[in-house]
Amino acid sequence: MTRIAMVAGEASSDLLGSLLLGGMQRRWPDLQAAGIGGPRLTELGFDAWWPSDKLAVHGFNLELLRRFREIWNIREALGTRLLADRPDVFIGVDAPDFNLGLEARLKASGVKTVHFVSPSIWAWRGGRINKIHRSVDHMLCLFPFEPALYHAKGIGASFVGHPLADTIPLTPPRAEARAKLGIGADTPLVAVLPGSRRGEIRYIAPTFLATVAVLARQRPDLRFVLPMAPGLRGMIEPLVREHCPDAPLTLLDGQSHDALAACDVTLIASGTATLEAALFKRPMVIAYRVSTLSWHIMRHMGYLPWVGLPNILAREFLVPERLQDAAEPVQLARDVTEWLDQPGRADAVQQRFVELHHTLRRDTARAATDAIAEIIEAR
Repeated sequence: MTRIAMVAGEASSDLLGSLLLGGMQRRWPDLQAAGIGGPRLTELGFDAWWPSDKLAVHGFNLELLRRFREIWNIREALGTRLLADRPDVFIGVDAPDFNLGLEARLKASGVKTVHFVSPSIWAWRGGRINKIHRSVDHMLCLFPFEPALYHAKGIGASFVGHPLADTIPLTPPRAEARAKLGIGADTPLVAVLPGSRRGEIRYIAPTFLATVAVLARQRPDLRFVLPMAPGLRGMIEPLVREHCPDAPLTLLDGQSHDALAACDVTLIASGTATLEAALFKRPMVIAYRVSTLSWHIMRHMGYLPWVGLPNILAREFLVPERLQDAAEPVQLARDVTEWLDQPGRADAVQQRFVELHHTLRRDTARAATDAIAEIIEAR
């Protein structure tokens, strides 16, 4: 019997972890998997000792300070439990601030550790590679330029592609998604994705919903959909009533992929969702807001001129990015409208996204499972 432990600390990690777990279950039908995860992992039989939303925080702010001890205690308890009943391998899925410390403790005690999703050391906080060296036996990289950075420091690493590139079809099912959402074939549709964490909703959703109000006044023909992560309806509905009560906006429980497949353009928070939007070949406007403290800390740590994954991978501004004070409703509405009014520009960026999709499509579940199998066999 193969036993793995895993930590997937937020909605995007839960999705990535579930895709990886599915691949491992095909290789090892008797696999036992436990740790910290969300609904997608538990649907596959993962034993979630704590739910992933216990770890989800947004930026450097009072929420993080208030919850620091709770999160620290979870990590200590999890580490103690894993050392008492050792798995064949521990896999940390993203969440580097939580996972790297746990991995260092496990690795020092002889537990093999794999980290799935390289921290963005190429974008900011490059000094973390020294901590990664102490923590990680093998890094599973989603992007092709990453393994060389780790090999140069003597860290095992493999490019496994991005699992979303395997699951999202090369040709998005636009007609099917529109029918599912009840949107006419010729109705212009904007997908609004303000994030999946409570902190993101607090800081980003009001601006996005105010943008919806501006667009609804300027373009009465537009329709809007907003997919919500589990448990966030209670936060989002009051914000809708406050900022855009009369806009033709439909709130969706989940269904972010339907929204992206169906839309003409998306207004989207920076993060993994921007890569999903690119794989659905959708023109987008990327925006992000955090607390003032977080912004002052983060703006001085960045190395690249881009924050959105599509722009980082293309090494140019394929799509607009509006951050912090630049993310204001009139500007965001202008950016969205420009995509709608410039079909040639939209077609060009969609072709770039097709090329990106082919680059990242590598049967990630199998490639990652092969790397994990080598780590287990090396024990």
